[in-house]
Amino acid sequence: MTAGVFRLHQPARQETPVIFASPHSGAAYHPDFLAQSVLDARQIRSSEDAFVDRLLADAPSHGAALLVAEVPRAYLDLNRAPDELDPAVIEGISRAPHNPRVSSGLGVIPRVVSGGRSIYRGKLSRAEAETRITGFWHPYHRALRDLVEATHSRFGQAILIDCHSMPHEALEHHSRPGVDLPDVVLGDRFGAASAPWVMTAVEAAFQAEGFRVSRNTPFAGAFIAQSYGRPSAGRHVVQVEIDRSLYMDEDAIAPLPQFDAFSARMGQVVRRLSGIGRQDIPLAAE
Repeated sequence: MTAGVFRLHQPARQETPVIFASPHSGAAYHPDFLAQSVLDARQIRSSEDAFVDRLLADAPSHGAALLVAEVPRAYLDLNRAPDELDPAVIEGISRAPHNPRVSSGLGVIPRVVSGGRSIYRGKLSRAEAETRITGFWHPYHRALRDLVEATHSRFGQAILIDCHSMPHEALEHHSRPGVDLPDVVLGDRFGAASAPWVMTAVEAAFQAEGFRVSRNTPFAGAFIAQSYGRPSAGRHVVQVEIDRSLYMDEDAIAPLPQFDAFSARMGQVVRRLSGIGRQDIPLAAE
C-alpha cells in the first residue's frame, strides 16, 4: 500500500488468476491541487469513477487481488501513457502527432473533466507534470505489472478486469434508434487484449446477474488494455465500463438509495468473475 497513490487488497490466499483493478476511483484530492483548479470540490470529481472500488470490495474474499488507485483521475490519469502530454496544459511540450485523447484534453495530465470543463486557469510547468508522473503513475504501474507477472507465474495466466464507470450521457450520445442502451460495456480492443474465451466468460458473468452487455462499443479499452493485454502470452485484459446512473446520482456524486442492492448484485458478478480461473479452461489463447 502506498499512501495517496494506491491500495492493494490481497486475499489471504490467491486462488485465481483473475485480478481486479480500479484506476479511476481515486478521491484523495490534495488542498494544493484544489487551489490550482477553477473547479469546485464537486465539479472536479465528475471524471472520477466514484464508488467503483466499493463495488469490487468482495474480490479478496473470493481469492482475487484488488488494486485501487487513490490518486484522482483529474490530477493524473493512470489509463494513459506517461508520454501522452498535452501542450495546451503543460509548458514546454512540443506538439506531437495527432492523438485524439490528448487533443480532447484527456492526456496523462488531464486538461478537462467530464463535459469539457477546464481544470486550470493556465498551464502547469513541465517539472510539475514530471513530478506527478514519477510520484504516482510509475508506482501504480509497477504495482500492477508486478501483480500481473506474479499471477502469471503462479497460474500460467493472468486475467485483469480493469473496472471503470461511464456517464449515462455518454451512452445516450452513442445510442442507436431501437437499440437498448447497455448497462455494461466490455472492451478488449476487438480481441487484441484478451482471448475470446476470456471475453465470453466475463460477458456471461454480467449477463447471469441480468446486466445488458455490449462489446467494444462505445468503449474498446485504453492504455491499460493495450499495454497489458497479451493473450498469446496468457495475459488478458478486459476493460469494464458500468453505467453510473444505475447506482449513483451523477450530479451530486452520491450513492442512490438502491446502492446497497446494486452493490450486492455486483458482488455476485465479482464472485462469478473470480471463478473464471477455477474452471476447466485452456491456459493459452484460442
